[in-house]
Amino acid sequence: MAERERLRYRFFEGLLEHAKTRTSLHANISPSKRSWVGVGSGIAGVAFNYVVRQHDARVELYIDTRDSDKNQRISGALADNKDSIERTFGHSLKWGALKGRQACRISKAYGNRGYLDEDKWEAVYEALVDAMAKFGSALKPHLKGL
Repeated sequence: MAERERLRYRFFEGLLEHAKTRTSLHANISPSKRSWVGVGSGIAGVAFNYVVRQHDARVELYIDTRDSDKNQRISGALADNKDSIERTFGHSLKWGALKGRQACRISKAYGNRGYLDEDKWEAVYEALVDAMAKFGSALKPHLKGL
């Protein structure tokens, strides 16, 4: 593994252990050397992900059913409930299609804290796990009807 892959794997090991103390959403997955780890939402092609880059991290609902129109319909249906979702989550979220791709994403990013900022990992874990617990609670009721 490349050094960045080793760091991401170690980051996700710690994050997933920390997550188990707060939510069962990602309890049965393994760390990854990629920039993300995720679990299905109950809808094929729609996943709750933790994402980490060199100096930032985010929680996201990634929508990629391999059908651009279906992705837009799912994203649009959720956006119809944007105010309720953001109120339950407690913060504004970034919504929309990904430029040059068929996928859509709903996310909350946390800057200045990534896998290269090892001295901040505990703070990143806390922020991401707290966000994911609220994120899942805010989105899951709206996913059930899709």
